[in-house]
Amino acid sequence: MIEVTVQTFETEVIAASMTTPVLVDFWAPWCGPCKTLGPLLEKMEEAYGGRFKLVKIDSDQEQQLASAFGIRSIPTCVLLKNGQPVDGFMGAVPEGKLREFLDKNLPSENEVLAATEVQEAEQLLESGDLETAQTKLQEVLQANPENDDARFDLVKLLISMGQLETAQTVLSPGLSQIPPKLRFEALKHWLQALLFVTQDPRGQWTTGQFDALIAANKRDFDARFDKSRVLLASDDWTGAMDELLEIIMRDKKWADEAPRKTLVAILELLTPPTPKAGQDHTGKSAGGIELMGKSAVQEDPQAALVSSYRRKLSMALN
Repeated sequence: MIEVTVQTFETEVIAASMTTPVLVDFWAPWCGPCKTLGPLLEKMEEAYGGRFKLVKIDSDQEQQLASAFGIRSIPTCVLLKNGQPVDGFMGAVPEGKLREFLDKNLPSENEVLAATEVQEAEQLLESGDLETAQTKLQEVLQANPENDDARFDLVKLLISMGQLETAQTVLSPGLSQIPPKLRFEALKHWLQALLFVTQDPRGQWTTGQFDALIAANKRDFDARFDKSRVLLASDDWTGAMDELLEIIMRDKKWADEAPRKTLVAILELLTPPTPKAGQDHTGKSAGGIELMGKSAVQEDPQAALVSSYRRKLSMALN
């Protein structure tokens, strides 16, 4: 348990909740029920062995935070995940009710262990130890086929290593979900582009060959789309998106909206990951709190690129 102020709120609550649920206890020294609930919360934090993080906020001293959360009585507890409040309760609830609340909202011990192993695999990827990362992700996925994070990371790794057929096999269960998650759809379109350049004769064409067809017929959407896949496979993301936008502006429904779906997939792949605990945050927090002394926000260049092309897509569709 730690005491949090407005200066430490972003790091200790918002950023921390990106990886571990954070339970915020709004209290005050004069509050009798708070003195009953506080020790029970600390007992549960220890008993649940890292499945959640407990922080305390003195609502008298930190009125800005109490106001931001709309606290009207204390004790009030708010649980945050991924930077957002997801549940809470008021009053000094008994231990049985508190356990019910925690069990309903917290990941199981096995899920926590799997998440830790996925994080270890991601660290191995960052260090360049691809083979060990692949083995670890395969073990996590074998133990729990429902672990979407492990599946996503493994498919990305397999694609980057050129193991396209294996990547297809690992990705397939993710695509069978109803509805399929956008990140798996994004991997599918990226994989299709790579398979196109390795299996289709036109995938070996130069961009100049496609440009010649396009110059003769601006509405040669097959040439434009194939060119976009060649560009995507060579990591020319902006070039691929520009070509897809040209199709969308001329015919939004062409090929069952394949250009739009591919462009959305590229934007999903390019979107920077959510910052994790310990990473820098500026400006307004995910919880809507304006941070002191951080009024100037420097947008990440890749995030700015994604925002720009999202606007271009919106304009093309309208």
